[in-house]
Parts: sequence; C-alpha cells; structure tokens
Amino acid sequence: MLNKPFDVLCQFTDEQGRLTLKDFVEVPGVYPAGRLDRDSEGLLLLTNDGRLQARIADPRHKMTKTYWVQVEGEVLPEQLKRLRAGVELKDGLTAPADARQIEEPSLWPRTPPVRFRKSVPTSWLELTISEGRNRQVRRMTAAVGLPTLRLVRVQVGPWRLEGLQPGEWREVKL
Repeated sequence: MLNKPFDVLCQFTDEQGRLTLKDFVEVPGVYPAGRLDRDSEGLLLLTNDGRLQARIADPRHKMTKTYWVQVEGEVLPEQLKRLRAGVELKDGLTAPADARQIEEPSLWPRTPPVRFRKSVPTSWLELTISEGRNRQVRRMTAAVGLPTLRLVRVQVGPWRLEGLQPGEWREVKL
C-alpha cells in the first residue's frame, strides 16, 4: 500500500524525468494494481501477484474504490441524487455511485496547494464507485456541476489508507 503523492506518475519509469513510483518504492518486481492520475493522491496498491492485480484492476470484478473529493461550489441534494443514479458521460452512463457530502477531512497539506477563489465556496464529497473509467470521478462531479479541485483515494476493496503520509508505504498481508 502506497500513499501516492500529488504530481507523481503511476508508473516506474519516465523519459521526461518526472516523479514516478520508483522515487518512493524500491521493491523489485511489483506493479500498480489499478491507476491514479498524476493529479490524484492516495491509496495505490502494488503487487507482484498477477491474479491479484487483475482482480483489483479489472472492472469486471467490481471492486469498490472510495474517494474524498473536494469540489468547487455548494453541493445540492439534486447533484447527490444524480451521482447516486449514475451520470451520463461521453462514454455512456456510469454505474450508480454511493455519494454523500462530508465535513472537510483531516488530510496532509497538498503541494502545491489547491487553488482557491474567495468568491467560490468548496465542499467535500465521499464517493464510492465500482467502475474504473479514465478520470471517472472528475468527469462525474463535473457533469453534475461540481468541478473537482482535489481527489484522494482512501479505500480500494478492503484496503484503507490509514496512517500513511504521502510517499510512505507499507506491506500488507492478504
């Protein structure tokens, strides 16, 4: 389990010299089970077990993933209802999400900080999905009028991101 920092690529090599997983994890032969975008943070599972990697990453297994999402604007009941029903995106209707508004979670500071506009409030959501489309959470919140400012994955299936600061990892037994 790795707490992937913001602005880190979810791979072990990069021709352009950007930060990658190798800058944080020096365990040979492990690969990410699923992905997190460069501008997303939080729980990333790494494994050397191909079957486990497929079970975690393959959408057919419907392993849930939970995110804390800071969005621009005040959350309205109708927006939560749309997220819970599934959102129409360019690549089709998403599966329903478990969506609820939460208080601002206690998180590490992000570097660089999230951009704030004094005239626009922000809110936090907890969103649990069972799919893994490209940039799905960001596209879902944008589709209901709540652009994502910060995205932190806090759980994948039974594994929770607890006690790890950005860049820290620990081995877990299955």
